[in-house]
Formats: sequence, C-alpha cells, structure tokens
Amino acid sequence: MIASARWQENMTFKALSDSGHTIVFDADASHAAGPTPMEAVLMALCGCTSVDVVSILKKKREPFTGLTVSAVAQQAPAPPRVFTKIELIYRVTGNVSRKAMEDAVALSKNKYCSVSMMLEKAAEISFRIEYNGDEVEAVSSSAAKDTASQG
Repeated sequence: MIASARWQENMTFKALSDSGHTIVFDADASHAAGPTPMEAVLMALCGCTSVDVVSILKKKREPFTGLTVSAVAQQAPAPPRVFTKIELIYRVTGNVSRKAMEDAVALSKNKYCSVSMMLEKAAEISFRIEYNGDEVEAVSSSAAKDTASQG
C-alpha cells in the first residue's frame, strides 16, 4: 500500500492513495477544506468497523435495514496528541438479534478491523449498541474479547 500527501497552501494538504482516491486535509483551525488527519483516522475507524459488521450481518442473514457508526474520542492534552479513549456507537435498525449484532461488533473489534487493532495500541476503545433507537449499555474492551472468544 502506498500513499502520499502534498502541501497545497496554508495548512491544506491533498493526500492520494495507491488506488487513486484523494482526500484533502486541513490542519488550519477552521478545517474549512477538509478533515484534520486525526479526524480522518477516526473516520477510518468508523468505516472499517462498519464494513466488517455489515459483512458479518449479511452472512448471518440478519434483516438489518441500516447501520451508522459514530465515534467520540479523547486525545492526549500535549503533543503527540494521540487518542487515549474512543467510544464507538453502533446504531442499527431492522429486526436484528442482539446476539448477532454483539457478535458482529466483537468480531470486528477483536479480529477483523485493522484500524481498531492499531488504535488499541494507544487508546482504550469501548462501544455501545443502539437497536432501533433504544440505547444499550456500553461494552468494555475485555467484555468484547470474551464475547468474540466464545463465538
């Protein structure tokens, strides 16, 4: 995998992936032209785990109608401002069994999501799942590992 970032002007950079896709990063205080690199990392985490969960739910033939994954992160107060805590919120709609959804999230977090695996080296990642708008308790990293090892 190859990527590059080229300075455009001020604190704006155009990044190019090996597959030909571009992202504009804007490290200026306004972030008017695009996300900061750290915002993009958080977005990548949401995207990576979403892909896994949708794939797993489809394989299990679960009748979900939608999935949104959002993240709330805390960063270290001084440089390097790495993420120290991340909470993922999975909002699923449709008639999905709780066990299937919990298993899919745990498998993503503990086995398939490369972004999650990298970020867990510096940050504690927890998650919670909302089914059709109903909130469920947060699940810690260790509980997710236990669920994944049982499945």
